[in-house]
Amino acid sequence: MSTLDNEPENSDYQLQKIPNALLIADSFASEVKGKTGLARILKATGYSIEGFKAAYKYEAAFRQVIWLNVILFITLIFMPFATPIKMLLIIVSFLSLIVELFNTGIEACVDHTSTKQHPLAKIAKDVGSAAQFLALLLLFVLWSMALFSFL
Repeated sequence: MSTLDNEPENSDYQLQKIPNALLIADSFASEVKGKTGLARILKATGYSIEGFKAAYKYEAAFRQVIWLNVILFITLIFMPFATPIKMLLIIVSFLSLIVELFNTGIEACVDHTSTKQHPLAKIAKDVGSAAQFLALLLLFVLWSMALFSFL
């Protein structure tokens, strides 16, 4: 049995070699999720809902991005944009939410690892924040371009 680099031999996250050189994580999560079928889809959906709830409850930035996008979606309904423009604005709104979820996950992982200040922890958090900044900047730029197309 091979393990990940720098992982202790008795780690819960050991890798098992299986035919065709595939690797499967031997962890609690893989056992709980199941292997195939509707049960796995339902469990994955439940985990996703729990993720949304946790992000909304514990992350103010996620709540802000949610409500910003609710306002933008309502505005979009009443704006006479062409369908491709509306589609693009919806895509970039979802992108901003997706990036904020990743950023929230990165912050949670870093904080779980250690609450001490460390240069690598700062880089991880700052890079996640920068990604969200770019997603929101893109949202702003595309909305501005769409609105200025009426002038």
